Amino acid sequence: MLQTPESRGLPVPQAEGEKDGGHDGETRARTASQERPKEELGAGREEGAAEPALTRKGARALAAKALARRRACRRLNRTVAELVQFLLVKDKKKSPITRSEMVKYVIGDLKALFPNIIARAAEHLRYVFGFELKQFDRKHHTYILINKLKPLEEEEEEEDLGGDGPRLGLLMMILGLIYMRGNRAREAQVWEMLHRLGMQPSKYHFLFGYPKRLIMEDFVQQRYLSYRRVPHTSPPEYEFSWGPRSNLEISKMKVLGFVAKLHKKEPQHWPVQYREALADEADRARAKARAEASMRARASARAGIHLW
Repeated sequence: MLQTPESRGLPVPQAEGEKDGGHDGETRARTASQERPKEELGAGREEGAAEPALTRKGARALAAKALARRRACRRLNRTVAELVQFLLVKDKKKSPITRSEMVKYVIGDLKALFPNIIARAAEHLRYVFGFELKQFDRKHHTYILINKLKPLEEEEEEEDLGGDGPRLGLLMMILGLIYMRGNRAREAQVWEMLHRLGMQPSKYHFLFGYPKRLIMEDFVQQRYLSYRRVPHTSPPEYEFSWGPRSNLEISKMKVLGFVAKLHKKEPQHWPVQYREALADEADRARAKARAEASMRARASARAGIHLW
């Protein structure tokens, strides 16, 4: 998951309790348990020996609350992923989807969180799979999916990357993961991200076929991704990085903007990646200026030869 602004993490949207912060519940509990006794030991010496015991009890209670909050966030994330898959399956049958069906088959006792869950699922569908969730009957709370096929909302990018909205969305997720992980992502981290999206790498998915085959045979073979063994690992481990076609066809700023949309933040929220993306933009601008100057020079040369 995305961590603190200076860190790198997974580009998968999380619940409010897990966004930002970077430290999980147990870490916050440990920090609290380390800091609070320092503040309260002095009072314990003045008021009696019972105070340290109360402090330890308070720390355990805080740790239990943090653990419960973390579990609730994980469950919420899992419910969002399950709802996305449910909506995609229903759309294959081209039948309207009702709120009561979503609650009955997916959301269950999290019904009170329906607005939050449906909003996150809608963003997931739009940016990752290229579908827009529309409510066309407010009285009966009925929804349909519209295939937009433009998750980046830029036709030229989509043409470069094959014109396939869902496949492009998946590729963008992988490129975002790689970028936020320091321009390298272990193979296991990519498969874990697929799990978070509700997909099994080697199990058939009606949008992508077999996701692992799509990644290894299409994205890698077409040079959108590079795949290599990590040196000095036993048993051997492998990692993904951006391939040469991705470096040519899509900028780091575009990928960072994609990740930021998923998390409802500005790209500046991750200063390390943002500075790197700015440098990449400057390099691209200089390369474009050199190419244009070279084209003008060749055009002038051809014009001169023609005159003679």
